Amino acid sequence: MQGRLWWYTARSAGLLGWALLAASVLWGLALSSRAFGKRPRPNWLLDLHRFLGGLAVVFTAVHVVAIVLDDFVHFGLADVLVPLASSWHPVAVAWGVVAVYLLVAVEVTSLLRSRISKRVWRATHYASFPLFALATVHGLSAGTDGRNAIVRVAMLAAVLAVTGLSWLRAVQAAQAASQPAPVGSGVAGRAGSRVGSRVGRAAPPR
Repeated sequence: MQGRLWWYTARSAGLLGWALLAASVLWGLALSSRAFGKRPRPNWLLDLHRFLGGLAVVFTAVHVVAIVLDDFVHFGLADVLVPLASSWHPVAVAWGVVAVYLLVAVEVTSLLRSRISKRVWRATHYASFPLFALATVHGLSAGTDGRNAIVRVAMLAAVLAVTGLSWLRAVQAAQAASQPAPVGSGVAGRAGSRVGSRVGRAAPPR
């Protein structure tokens, strides 16, 4: 048991890291698609989304460190940092390596959101979708627990939930883009209203 401690730690941390990532993605989609309703949301809802993402990073780090320290498969630093460098299931492990880099990119830009442009943050945040997909494929193909029926059902349920909320968000975005802008809401409308108000003030009373 003592000799397999790091192996069990890597497995459990990997599963927890994936579950926290799935929860963070689902929570973010629920917020952006207004699944909780259109009323103003309390700040703790967004904070929980960030907290789940941060915990996913922590448990992913524990997963990687435990894999390196374990002597069952003998992973080196290159095996967990360079895609296809591993001699043990190289393709399956590569999905996880790429997922780690995407996870770090998403979390770092989230922490620096106030210091970077909204366009950069949004573009990087969209990487959450391939990140979730790669992490799921990695868990099913490389992990020992990927053959477990309960794990497979949980991952399938998460994939279906993410797909459903993503479709809902895409429909909402398409509907918002197809709606014409209200008259006077643009720059020209605001400029016209300002000019009109000035003319009104300058005109002599009748």
